[in-house]
Amino acid sequence: MKTTLHFTDADRFYEQLLDAHLGLSPQQSELLNARLILLLANQIGDAKVLRECIEAARVE
Repeated sequence: MKTTLHFTDADRFYEQLLDAHLGLSPQQSELLNARLILLLANQIGDAKVLRECIEAARVE
């Protein structure tokens, strides 16, 4: 699992993510996030990496 910045333009991605949520209800926003997570997980495709990402995201 990569833990260092791997974006070519992280700020642009963040802007795109925020823009995608504009005008959506809270429920629509949650659905967008769920769909995006599944699409990105499919791009990764490696169960071990996905498990590590889930564990890393849960750290408080």
